[in-house]
Amino acid sequence: MTVYDVARALPGIEELRDHSRGLAMLEAVLCPEWESRYYSFDAHWSEHEQLASMKDGSGGEYTIVLSPAGAFARVFDHESPLSPYGPLADGQTWPGVLDGVPAAFREYLTEPAFTDEDGVHVTTACLWRETADTAWRTGPVEFPDLDGRADPDGSAGLLHLLTDRSATAYATWASDYHETPVDLEAVRHVLALRPLTPEVVAALNPGVVLADLAEDITEIDYPVARDLG
Repeated sequence: MTVYDVARALPGIEELRDHSRGLAMLEAVLCPEWESRYYSFDAHWSEHEQLASMKDGSGGEYTIVLSPAGAFARVFDHESPLSPYGPLADGQTWPGVLDGVPAAFREYLTEPAFTDEDGVHVTTACLWRETADTAWRTGPVEFPDLDGRADPDGSAGLLHLLTDRSATAYATWASDYHETPVDLEAVRHVLALRPLTPEVVAALNPGVVLADLAEDITEIDYPVARDLG
């Protein structure tokens, strides 16, 4: 499975935005320490942009910029043979990965948050979708002979909870990652962006109360049922 398969499995922009907000809110409840969270969402990344992101703590990550122009996603798998730092890429972003990025997203090719100190785009897979597009698009990447490696660019693994958006998929993953049982009905509630309540928070993490999440709720722009006080 490569970025081409992932592009066909990703949802439209608004569904992606909402699902990303839900993932970030779940992580905020389950993991109060921001630095240790897997999924995040900044509804105020800039005046006109939002940022959905993931960091797995082992060098894998993605960032998705959501703007009036659409959505621009970059994926970086440090173990991918397409990594700029691997033996095949010779210190450069893999050929084709960034080819075809439209003018609406060209600024992100030099965005400091997505490049290293030498200006190399730290990316093994790239996807984009303008608001008028009916599908996600990618560059014309040719993959090296990798003896049948199932996920050569890391996009399938790192974006798996965006291609499988079921509550069961998240609960199964989170139970393993956070090493604690995760309430499936509470996950369904949050992924549906239903107003966050004290009961839902307690079902996910008895050590957190709704008032503790005030800053996260604002950052994610997640709905609440009533005042946090």
